[in-house]
Amino acid sequence: MDSLARLGLLSKKRNVSLLPTLCLLLVAVCTAKAELPPSAYEGMQSKAPEHLQIHVLRIDIQPAQPESTQDILLIVAVEKVFRTASDLKPGDVLNIVYSLEARPPGWLGPGQVPILRQGDKRIAYLRSLEMPETYAPDAGVMSFGNF
Repeated sequence: MDSLARLGLLSKKRNVSLLPTLCLLLVAVCTAKAELPPSAYEGMQSKAPEHLQIHVLRIDIQPAQPESTQDILLIVAVEKVFRTASDLKPGDVLNIVYSLEARPPGWLGPGQVPILRQGDKRIAYLRSLEMPETYAPDAGVMSFGNF
């Protein structure tokens, strides 16, 4: 505290009132995380309208605008239905679309939805889009997996 006062950051009279603010600021900086807590993803998964087991048949990755973005198209077959709001059935073929942005080193924030590979069999948490048989990931980075 005395060193902060010598630097002019604190006066002896204001030490008591600024100390809690400095402590909160220090805690906030030290606990900043790049990822959301597991409970956030679990909440998104439980609210996703579609909970499926999928098999990836084809993947299409295209550059998009802005230049640092990629548009992803997955063509998948539904293997098992755990929950559905759009009356999906095993054997249905769906399009899953989403975009990925290139992020600079040191970027903080939630992770991106992963790019799956042809032949992958995964759990999927999705939401229906306005186009027929087209869906989007609905649980962020955990859209294609469980904890």
